[in-house]
Amino acid sequence: MAERRVVLVTGVAGYWGSRVAARLVTEADQHVIGLDVERPAEEIKGLDFVQADVRNPLLVDLLKAEGVDTVCHLAFVESIRRSESVFDLNVMGTTRLLGACAEAGVRKVVLRSSTAVYGARPTNPAFLTEDHALRGSKRYGYTRDMVEIAAFCNGYCRRVPEMELTVLRFASIIGPAADTPMTRFLREPWAPSLLGFDPMMQLIHEDDVVEALAHAVLNGVPGVFNAAAVDALPLSKIRGLAGKALLPVFHPFAYWGLGLLGSRGLQVSRCLPMEPDYLRFPWVSDLTKMREELGFEPRYTAEESLAEFAERNRLRRYLPESAILAQSEKRLRDIMEQRGRARSGQDAPVSSAEEGGDYD
Repeated sequence: MAERRVVLVTGVAGYWGSRVAARLVTEADQHVIGLDVERPAEEIKGLDFVQADVRNPLLVDLLKAEGVDTVCHLAFVESIRRSESVFDLNVMGTTRLLGACAEAGVRKVVLRSSTAVYGARPTNPAFLTEDHALRGSKRYGYTRDMVEIAAFCNGYCRRVPEMELTVLRFASIIGPAADTPMTRFLREPWAPSLLGFDPMMQLIHEDDVVEALAHAVLNGVPGVFNAAAVDALPLSKIRGLAGKALLPVFHPFAYWGLGLLGSRGLQVSRCLPMEPDYLRFPWVSDLTKMREELGFEPRYTAEESLAEFAERNRLRRYLPESAILAQSEKRLRDIMEQRGRARSGQDAPVSSAEEGGDYD
């Protein structure tokens, strides 16, 4: 029997870390170690958990002792407010982890990032390639941190050329369970729009995010890759498909509201979890490398993702989660397709418990 490859997933107690770890433990040839300061809220069968911080000075020794081949780094806090403690975890934690990986001889590292690092500007080309300048706005904490990490990674690849570093820059993530700037924006009763602006935007379903990260871990694909659904949509259509009423805002007022974030800005940040620039100017990424080099194709279109999000959001107001799952047309369609493939011999049979396993 071939020796299993050791994969370490950081931030395994968080949403993305737990989902990616749960996906990777299904691979028979992978031994998955989860690293976090807290245990995952729900047990992940087959996960080897280690309670530690990515900034722990003994991390090098752990990586060597466990013979870690690949690290999937997902210990990242998405904070609107700029905070030095969060900056230390996100940026300094990532730099220390990458340094430890180089010293321990880890072969590959996979990071999750965002296309927001390119920035939203009126002069942006129609499609932003992976080598475009990093001009993301730094007014919100999580954007600032992602830009800093991206800039560090660019230099790291030159200093440590033997490391296979894969960075996935995802478009705005949407899904029934994910908590992201886009889902917070669309869950508000009124989704603001800046008067006179209707930029094209990209989305990606949360399940495709998990699958793309797992794909990068399981395959040798170093480099930086944009990742999004194939169909870019105008913001007005995104709001409409999500069932949100229109709230036009004169754009200087939106920027003025950002000044309140340091004191009484909680209400402003609730309505604008995305920086106004990203609701005003285009930031559509080129997906050529995703298809041709990464070899990944998202399963969901942006319209399908929005339809599922709107259905779950509408039912959540009236029904418990179990009833929402039972009434979900998309879920039943997926189950029927999976059972059909199993009957035709394309997949192994799936039990009723497993059929609902991907829905929290």
